[in-house]
Amino acid sequence: MASAKPRTRDRALYVEIFIDAPLDRVWELTQDPTQHARWDARFSAIHPTTVREDGAQEFRYELGLGVHTIRGTGVSLGEKRAAGGSRTSALLFTTEDPLSPLGTGRGYWRYIPEGDGVRFITGYDYAPGWGWLGRIADPLLTRRFVWWLTAWSFDRLRIWAEDGVEPERIGWWRGWFGGVRARAGSCRSHPSASRAKAGAQSVGESSTGSEPPIMDDAPASLARLSLSTPSTPLPAPSTPEDQRP
Repeated sequence: MASAKPRTRDRALYVEIFIDAPLDRVWELTQDPTQHARWDARFSAIHPTTVREDGAQEFRYELGLGVHTIRGTGVSLGEKRAAGGSRTSALLFTTEDPLSPLGTGRGYWRYIPEGDGVRFITGYDYAPGWGWLGRIADPLLTRRFVWWLTAWSFDRLRIWAEDGVEPERIGWWRGWFGGVRARAGSCRSHPSASRAKAGAQSVGESSTGSEPPIMDDAPASLARLSLSTPSTPLPAPSTPEDQRP
């Protein structure tokens, strides 16, 4: 019997959380750029620019770091026509800022109704910034921190949607002084076996094996998106060489 082929580790990031709130509420807080920037600590501001003929929204984003503000551009497309009453949103983003630890990337959101709430999921991947230094730092530090920041933000969204506590009241230090505290540990970092199987069998979304499993679960709308600059390269799929210890 042939030995099993070793499984390549998935470089793409995955965050999943259950939000006990109506789907329309979660959709509103995530699809409105002003509301999105309030709970998502990966952004300080999101400025919509142009709406394309297919409904895709181009935007500019900012992340203020005190001494420097990282700026970039992107395009997103939200759809409400997914199977089983679920919804999806696809995203491409890029930046020319040499100080950004994240270069060009792509990702998706899935909104899956579950009882009276929503299972909110993201998967995304990106090319590291900072040149050769970024390629070394990304698997060791950057990617771990970006996952934590995303998960912490997702729990902040959950608290806002469920309890009405505005994200500005859930800051970095407030939880240590008796305030409401968001926890990255409230999120899953890998899809369950049932989610992975469902993603591979999604109607109209083939799984060829050339993409990491997490990005295989991206909606078909992601493949239809393009950045304003078509020559901007998207991050390549993971390979064993990408996964140096």
